[in-house]
Amino acid sequence: MSIPFHLAPGCDAVHVSGLRLWAHAGVLEIERVAGQWLSLDFSICLNLNAAAQNDNLCATADYSLAIQQLQQLASELHCFTLEHFSEQVLDRLESLYGPVPMRVLLCKCAAPVPGFDGVVAVERRRSWPGNC
Repeated sequence: MSIPFHLAPGCDAVHVSGLRLWAHAGVLEIERVAGQWLSLDFSICLNLNAAAQNDNLCATADYSLAIQQLQQLASELHCFTLEHFSEQVLDRLESLYGPVPMRVLLCKCAAPVPGFDGVVAVERRRSWPGNC
């Protein structure tokens, strides 16, 4: 499941979609003890002009760092709600890239609800005035 992130005109972003994380998050004890697969999409809004014009890695978001940090977070965190998990994801992304506009979409791949085979997701954003 991927929900498009609509950017303000003139804004650039790095998007990562479909990051699968084994995590211990959920209301049911079995979810927190045994764990389950979650899927994470995230977007980081940055001015990518310097990276585009000069092929400068330092002028963009190194998404491999975020992926590694979020995999580590998923292995350490035990919580009840996707909301709390997503807050920790936003904190981790902000620690890497600073207070830039960002968005996360965190989905349970198989919510433990009898007769339900859809997707449960939480979308969270952080944004500051004057930014994308």
